[in-house]
Amino acid sequence: MRHLWSFLAGLVVAPVTWVLVTLGQDGSAGTVDRWVEIGTSNSANLIEPAVYLAVGGILLGLLGTLRISPLGPLVAGLLLAAPYVGMFAAPFEVRDRIPDGWKVFGDPLPLHRPVENGTLFLIGLLLVMATFSGQRWRRWPRPVTEPTPATASGPERDDFTLTDWPSTDRDTAPLTLGYPDPTPTEPLPRRTGGESPWSAPPRTGNRPEDTTEIR
Repeated sequence: MRHLWSFLAGLVVAPVTWVLVTLGQDGSAGTVDRWVEIGTSNSANLIEPAVYLAVGGILLGLLGTLRISPLGPLVAGLLLAAPYVGMFAAPFEVRDRIPDGWKVFGDPLPLHRPVENGTLFLIGLLLVMATFSGQRWRRWPRPVTEPTPATASGPERDDFTLTDWPSTDRDTAPLTLGYPDPTPTEPLPRRTGGESPWSAPPRTGNRPEDTTEIR
């Protein structure tokens, strides 16, 4: 499909470029001849023909540089170079077949001018040479999308979350890590009389050493 669109673009750009180059060359040459005749110049007179040439150059640049398909530049180049090549065999017949007497926006359109001075032949060869690049006949490489960890499957998956594990009753139990609960279950005794709750109990005299008389 891309070759078809490029082919159609070449068929359209070739005649449009011929017209634009003709208007630009005829306007520029007529303006300069007028300056020489009157002995003065006005740069504003070159704006209109310069616009024609600029638009034609942009169209040729887009057709010759865009990597859509080289078929369009090839077709346009052959169409533009064919009239000049035909003049080698039958110059008068070729010139008679070129339309004459056309006008664009009131300006004359001498389509034979760019053919006779070789401008179309030069442009046509430039477009034809642009097709001899092997890179232009290949498609643009498409980026390869690698699977993200979220879509990967198998033992290499490392994005497990808590939702990946089965839910059991143990999931609601507090995490103790094997150590006893540090919260005391019974209240500690209060300190009374300055004694520590962890001090040894008083002796009751039941053991023999408790009845030993101190002398």
